[in-house]
Amino acid sequence: MNVALRKPMTITDFLAWEERQPVKHEFDGFAVTAMTGVTRAHSAIQGNLLAALIRRLRGKPCRAHGSDLKIEVAGSIRYPDAFVACSDGSPQDRVVRDPVVIFEILSESTAALDHGRKNEEYRDTPSVRRYVILEQDAVRATVFAREDGRWVGSLHSGAAVLDLPEIAITLPLAELYEGVALGEANAAAQS
Repeated sequence: MNVALRKPMTITDFLAWEERQPVKHEFDGFAVTAMTGVTRAHSAIQGNLLAALIRRLRGKPCRAHGSDLKIEVAGSIRYPDAFVACSDGSPQDRVVRDPVVIFEILSESTAALDHGRKNEEYRDTPSVRRYVILEQDAVRATVFAREDGRWVGSLHSGAAVLDLPEIAITLPLAELYEGVALGEANAAAQS
């Protein structure tokens, strides 16, 4: 029996291949995954997040980016919902290799990946100092940060303010959810 073995795709191969595709894809070093659409809540949270980051980072050396720019982390290519990088790069760069703070907005289809594999990739990337996971059905965030050589997680909700010392700003969690309909049960629990 003849079995044709395919050579594994490298990041360079993936990036060249993706340039020819009509939709965005992530690559975990082994498998390629097409990026799908988002909910209205996800889009609103992402818009609020980017607006808050851009406003607070104005005049500072760091820049916020949305999900149209990819990052390379621990051998994978990802499109986080938002991230902040503090290094200068070329205006033609399509990949950022040194993100400092990364934000993901959970959905049912990505929750396990965001909490699991992506969390490990971000932890294993030295430039990443903080990873913020925002829920889209409640005013709640899980934050992972480097503390004394450890990757430590903490939970924040309601009126909490996220401290992001790596980029010298704070973000009130409520601001990220402004105008987002969370449903009566979740809204009552958050007040």
